[in-house]
Amino acid sequence: MDDTNFRFDITEIRLLPKSRGIFEVYVDDQLIYSKQELNRFPEKKEIPDLIRKLISL
Repeated sequence: MDDTNFRFDITEIRLLPKSRGIFEVYVDDQLIYSKQELNRFPEKKEIPDLIRKLISL
């Protein structure tokens, strides 16, 4: 499964600037990834995998 599979499931992706190096990913107001909590940036396919997992629920 490649990332183009999301084109029918996701209508908008928005980048919101934050301070202090905060990097968080939300899907429908649900936090799915937080750099601040994990103290690291996500791996290359980590965010798409988290989105896939959420969509398949």
